[in-house]
Amino acid sequence: MTALTRTGEWLRGLAGWRRLLLAFAAGAISATAFAPLNIFPALLLGYAVLVLLLDGADAGPGPVRAAAATGWAFSFGQFLVGLHWIGYAFLVDPGNHLWQMPFALVGLTAGLGLFGALACGMAVYFWQPGAARILVFAVTMAACEWLRGHILTGFPWNLPGYGWGASLAVLQSVSLMGVYGLSFLTILFGASLAELFTARWKTPVVLLLLFAALWSFGVYRLAATPVKDIGGVRLRLVQPDIPQAEKYVRGLMLRNWRRLVELSIQPGLPTHIIWPEAATGFAVARSPGALDQIGLFTARGQTVMTGSARVDVGATGIAAFNSLYVFGPHLSLPDIYDKFHLVPFGEYLPLAKLLRAIGVNQLTMGDGFAAGDHPHVIALSGAPAMTPLICYEVIFPHAVTDPAEPRPGWFVNVTDDSWFGPWAGPHQHFLIARVRAIEEGLPIARAANTGISAVIDGNGRVRTKLELNKLGVVDSPLPGALPATLYARFGDLVFLAFLVTAVFGAFVLGRR
Repeated sequence: MTALTRTGEWLRGLAGWRRLLLAFAAGAISATAFAPLNIFPALLLGYAVLVLLLDGADAGPGPVRAAAATGWAFSFGQFLVGLHWIGYAFLVDPGNHLWQMPFALVGLTAGLGLFGALACGMAVYFWQPGAARILVFAVTMAACEWLRGHILTGFPWNLPGYGWGASLAVLQSVSLMGVYGLSFLTILFGASLAELFTARWKTPVVLLLLFAALWSFGVYRLAATPVKDIGGVRLRLVQPDIPQAEKYVRGLMLRNWRRLVELSIQPGLPTHIIWPEAATGFAVARSPGALDQIGLFTARGQTVMTGSARVDVGATGIAAFNSLYVFGPHLSLPDIYDKFHLVPFGEYLPLAKLLRAIGVNQLTMGDGFAAGDHPHVIALSGAPAMTPLICYEVIFPHAVTDPAEPRPGWFVNVTDDSWFGPWAGPHQHFLIARVRAIEEGLPIARAANTGISAVIDGNGRVRTKLELNKLGVVDSPLPGALPATLYARFGDLVFLAFLVTAVFGAFVLGRR
C-alpha cells in the first residue's frame, strides 16, 4: 500500500468532530486559491479531500446528514477565510457597528455554508462507487454554486472558477462557458484527484489534459485577438483615495471635492473623465456650485461621469438612489443611471423590521437606497455607447447587459472598495471585473475611490492601472470591443449542458 492509498484510507476512516475539523481546514486552505494569493492547487486539493471525507460519510450511519455536515464545515472554512475582508466594513464607524462584526461575518459565512451542505447531502444521496461519484459531486456542487449566485438576489463571490486568477490563459475559457462553466470543470478536476488516493489515475489524467487544452485555447485567443483602440477617445479615471471614514464628514467635503477637480485638471486632454462611486459625497444635482464646476469641463467638450447619491421626491415620498451621472459636452441635461443590484446590509437591509427590532442596522447612513430597474445603455458624445455598472453589479455573470437593449461598446464600473479593506477584498473584486470583461468581450473602465482603478480590454488584459491606496489618475485610450462571445450570446446554456451530460455520464457509470 502506497503513502497515497494509506492517506486515502485514513481520510475515509475519520468520523465525528475529526471529520468536521479536517473538512473545515481543507475549506480554509482552499480559499488561498482566490486573489490575492492565487494558489490554485489549494482549491483542487481541497475538493479532493472533501470527496474522500464524503466517501467515509457514505459508509457510516445517517450518510446524508453526515455528508451535509461535512459539506457545511468545508464551505464555512472556505468562506470564512475567503471573505474575512467583510469585517473591515464594521471598522469604518466602530462606535456603532464594531459589535456587529463577529455576528455578521460568522453569520454570513455560516449561512453561505448551507449551500455546501445541500450540495454534499445531495451528492451522497446519489453516491456511486468509482468515477461516477466524481460526476455526481461536481454536478451538485456546481449547481449549488449557481443557486448561491441567484437566491435572495445572489452572492456569486469567489466562485470556483475565480481560483484560476493566476492564469489569464485558463480564464479565457469563460468567453465560451462563463465562470459557472469553468467552476464546474474546476470542481470536477479537483474531485477527480481523489481517485489518485485509490491508485486510479485515468480520470485525473483526462481532466489534466482538458485543462491543458483550455490553457492552450487561452494562449491562442490572447495571441490571435489583438484589440485596437477607439480613435479620438482618451479616458481619465480619477482615484481620489479618500478613506471611507472621511468621505461624509461635513468639514472634509470641500477638501474631497477639490481633490476630484484638481486630479481631473492635471496636464493632458482627456475626452472622458470618470469619477468613482459616490465620489462627491453629496447629491451632486442639488449643488449648484458643483454643477458650475462640472460645467467648466463640459464647456471644453469633455464628458464627466460621476457616481453620486440621487434624491427623488415623488408622489409616494422621498427615495434615494445610488446613481451614475453622465454630463455630456456643453452641460446638456445629464443621463442618469440608478443602481439596481443593491448590496445587502450596505445599501438596503433585508428583513428590515425584524433586524431593526433586535438592534441590527445597515452600515450606510439613512434608510438605504431604492433600486433601479435594469442595466442601461447610455449614448455618449465622441465614444461608443456604454453600460454603467456600479460596484457590486459587476459580480453577476450574464446580468451586466439587458438583452432588450443594444450591445454596448464598453462598461464603466465605478466603485468604492474602501469598504472592503486594504487587502483581499479589492483584489478579488478587481479579478471579478476582469472575468466579466472576458465573458462579454467588452472593455471595462474601472474608477475606484481607493483603488484598484484600471482599463481592462475584452481579453481581460489590464492596459494600465493605479494600485490600491494610491492617489492619482489613470489616463488611457479606450480599447475596442471584441465580437460577442459565445457566452455573451447564450449565457449559462453551456453550463447547463455540462450538468446534463455529467448526470447522464454518472448514470451510465453507475449502471456499469
